[in-house]
Amino acid sequence: MEDDRAYPVETHPDQSHPDQTHPVQSHPELTHPAGEQGGRAGRLEACRRAYADQIAEQAGIDPGSEIAAALAAIPRERFVGPPPWNLRPPSGYLQTAANDPVVLYQDVVVPLGRGWGLNNGQPSLHAMCLAALAPQKGEHALHVGAGTGYYTTILAMLVGETGRVDAYEIEPELAERARANLKEFAQAAVHCRSGAEGPLPDCDVLYVSAAAAEPLAVWLDALRPEGRLLFPLAAEGGSGEMLLVTRKTDGTYAARLLISVQFVRCAGAQDEQAGRALNAAFWRGGGSKVRWLHRNDQPDESCWCAGRGWWLGTESGAGDQGSGRR
Repeated sequence: MEDDRAYPVETHPDQSHPDQTHPVQSHPELTHPAGEQGGRAGRLEACRRAYADQIAEQAGIDPGSEIAAALAAIPRERFVGPPPWNLRPPSGYLQTAANDPVVLYQDVVVPLGRGWGLNNGQPSLHAMCLAALAPQKGEHALHVGAGTGYYTTILAMLVGETGRVDAYEIEPELAERARANLKEFAQAAVHCRSGAEGPLPDCDVLYVSAAAAEPLAVWLDALRPEGRLLFPLAAEGGSGEMLLVTRKTDGTYAARLLISVQFVRCAGAQDEQAGRALNAAFWRGGGSKVRWLHRNDQPDESCWCAGRGWWLGTESGAGDQGSGRR
């Protein structure tokens, strides 16, 4: 990697350390936020407000933003299954002894259990990602790797009743839980199938919550003009970076690497050849200079990483004009 800054990492629960006994990080607003007379509901509501402010600060977003408002409104305990919960603070996994959902209102990863290797991911990371995608009211968003629907619910709130969200989750039990959690949002639909395969509807926002070794053609083809794709660009089992791709009105694709992450793999989006090329590119560094995604097999001297039918470069290419859909 080209620098050693500490970035949020979405990790795999198999990296857990159950023997650790570090206390869950807390502060007065989260421990007793509503006072003795507030009652359980009032206490959790105050927890969520404090949590939303905390996540907004850590993600570098406006505490008055719609993302922060969604975090303050959505009961996270609905999405993570029954207690006791395994939490992943920066120091590693630990088993919580309490059944109190107050412990969930921190910037921690919560595994979803059952050996899936899937998490309810780090809130500050997802808040940053959603801010980069900037969903607008009335837009059509796709979410690949919805899990139980926590971040899909935020997407549904961001696009509003005039928008639409199609969520894709390959695990049947998780998809069913996501449907139940999203039932109050008429604009949202959960599909129990891979989001790495077509057909996908045309969309304005495409958020992928699992690692892909390459930008899939099916994702790029789904983007409307000025549509945004954000996904973890990483080979299977390795770390990578979030890649933001914007399809311009002339059919070209602007691209930027945003932040270092580690996600579980996206089934159907891990090609060994692309993974080797990607790991080599990350080892060389220079990813911060990436500005364009090209959809051809003619990389030039500005190429940072190339796969079959695509390459990431530091400059635009004249041959890319109008090359958006194939």
